[in-house]
Amino acid sequence: VEVAYAYQEISDIPEEFKGKYADRAKPWGTGQAILCCKDVVSEPFLVINADDYYGKEAYVEAYNHLIQESEKNDKLQVSMVGFVLGNTLSENGGVTRGICKVDENHMLTDIVETSNIEKTEHGAAVRTEEGMVEVDVHSPVSMNMWGLHPEFFEALEKGFREFLSSIEENSLKAEYLLPTIVGDLLADGSADVKVLRSHDKWFGVTYKEDKAAVVASVRALVDGGVYPEKLF
Repeated sequence: VEVAYAYQEISDIPEEFKGKYADRAKPWGTGQAILCCKDVVSEPFLVINADDYYGKEAYVEAYNHLIQESEKNDKLQVSMVGFVLGNTLSENGGVTRGICKVDENHMLTDIVETSNIEKTEHGAAVRTEEGMVEVDVHSPVSMNMWGLHPEFFEALEKGFREFLSSIEENSLKAEYLLPTIVGDLLADGSADVKVLRSHDKWFGVTYKEDKAAVVASVRALVDGGVYPEKLF
């Protein structure tokens, strides 16, 4: 496997904006991070959160879709692995998830960013000021696992310029985020997003108390022969 490294630099922005944001100390977000890869990526590619465990099924689904011939039309072709909401919840408190609305052809129509989703005895519910509101624990949710094509870099560059032009000069924490970018492209008809499905359990640390459960879950996968004791 050939490995290449791309480094996200705060200063890696169009020249005309460098003076305006000279005091910036916070990275520009996941959209800019992907843009930093444009000179080393020339084939369909997968984007993930580096500190999340997605499971084998998710990678198989993503790979099988990416190697298919891309549909030829004037829209960007994007894929997203959707996870079952119930497989992504924490035992230790509420989480924020992008709940996906999907049509009969498994195409994404909307992502509803939903906060304070808690695991309950009967499934899941959102904590609101009025009380707990049940949500479908089987709903597909986005965990930031995206299948993209090199053509996406052009849309990223255009969107990044628009983002830099639109934020306030003293807004030193605003981020150019991939879920927002895809949502905007979907809303204006520039992209089609295919939702793939994984039934694997997602592991991640939202609360420090989650760590022990994640360690135990990974240990169980090793003990069960899913992964070797030593990966390398």
